[in-house]
Formats: sequence, structure tokens, C-alpha cells
Amino acid sequence: MAEAERRKGPTRRTVLEGGVATGLLLATGMPVGAEQADTVTATASPTPAPTMPMSLRINAKDLAVDLDPRTTLLDALRNHLGLTGSKKGCDHGQCGACTVLVDGRRINSCLTLAAMHQGDEITTIEGLAEGDRLNPVQAAFVARDGFQCGYCTPGQICSVVGMLDEAKAGWPSHVSTDVASAAVALTDAEIRERMSGNICRCAAYPNIVAAIRDASGEA
Repeated sequence: MAEAERRKGPTRRTVLEGGVATGLLLATGMPVGAEQADTVTATASPTPAPTMPMSLRINAKDLAVDLDPRTTLLDALRNHLGLTGSKKGCDHGQCGACTVLVDGRRINSCLTLAAMHQGDEITTIEGLAEGDRLNPVQAAFVARDGFQCGYCTPGQICSVVGMLDEAKAGWPSHVSTDVASAAVALTDAEIRERMSGNICRCAAYPNIVAAIRDASGEA
């Protein structure tokens, strides 16, 4: 009797097959036998993301472009408008390589959407020079050799241009001795603090600081 009852129970094979099926379901959410259907679905062409027409004023020019509303300003500049001077470093607003100027203020273009800046005056590294005449900050970086690989340099230069305007307006920093003073002396400590959002992985910081002092008239 006991032997007959054991024969009616699950066999070792059925137990193993059930375990495999359960593992596949837990790992993928897909039941056994659905692999073929999933493969067919994966090969289907994805539906293109909807786009919307935008007008961006960049480097004193009005540019029309159709973009996915989720496109960052950095991706719009690089991938859609061919302005590749602004670099994608961390893509999380931590390195400053993507810094551009919007209405004179420096921002991380990887952290903002292009759609948010219609009507704003956007300036990239390509728009700082006047013809063959370099912006004073660009000229200072060249004279002081304020770069090595150069990847962070466009963001550094745009950030300096914005920072010099902030200092000229009397904005204090965390190291300013008198936050109420209308005049800001751009000491090495002030420059390093105000430029702390721009990282140079080659560590060309001494030359960068020297270039900024030259450009600011503090040298």
C-alpha cells in the first residue's frame, strides 16, 4: 500500500521541471513557452517619440529645431544643432563640462530641458569669440596654457565668463571676508571657490587660476 502511494506522488523529473519554470517566472516574469513570443515583440520597430517645433536663440542666431520635449539643452546643442563645443562629461551636473551661458548666467546644460529656454539668449563656447578675435578669457587660457586634454576647457571658459560678471556685480562667495562689500577681489581662494563646480581631471588648476587672474585684471 505504501509503495503504491509513493508511485502516485510527483517524480523527481516533475519536481525539477517545476523548479525551473518557477525560477524563470520569478527572474523574468515570463512563463515557460513565452520566449518565442517575446522575441517577436523585441524585434518590432519602436514607436518614434513625439517631437515639437522649438525656436532657440543661440549665439545671437534664431535656430528652429524639432525635438522630443524631454531633450536636454546639452543634447539639443550637440546632437541636433552640431554645436559640439559643449561637452558631456558626467551628465549629472557634477563636472561642469557642459556649462553654457543663458541670459548671461552660467548653467549646467545637461540638467535643463531645451524646451525651457525658448526665448532665452543662449551662449556657447562657439559664440564667445568675435570673428578671429578671441574672448579675453579664451586668450588668457591660451597664453597661460590653462588646459591639457582640453575636454573640460569649453565649460571652464564659459563658467569663467559668467563668474567674472558675478564678481563684477559684487556677488559674495563662501570664502568672501566681507559679504556686504560691493567690490570683490578675485584672490586665488575666491577663484577656486567660485570655479569649484568645474572639474579638470588633468589637474591643470594652477594654470586655470592664473588665466582667470589675467582675464580679470587681477594679475
